[in-house]
Amino acid sequence: MPTLFRFLFFCATIAAMIYGTMYALVLFVEPKEREITVRIPSERVNPTQE
Repeated sequence: MPTLFRFLFFCATIAAMIYGTMYALVLFVEPKEREITVRIPSERVNPTQE
């Protein structure tokens, strides 16, 4: 039983570190806004009719 408890404690510790890292990223990282341009081929805009 002690090995099962140790394994579950290890898994909980790893999960807590992952969630802590995600929480810190949400709080401290600001995304940069920028303008994007997407080129659409003219065949998609004006399809030829046969």
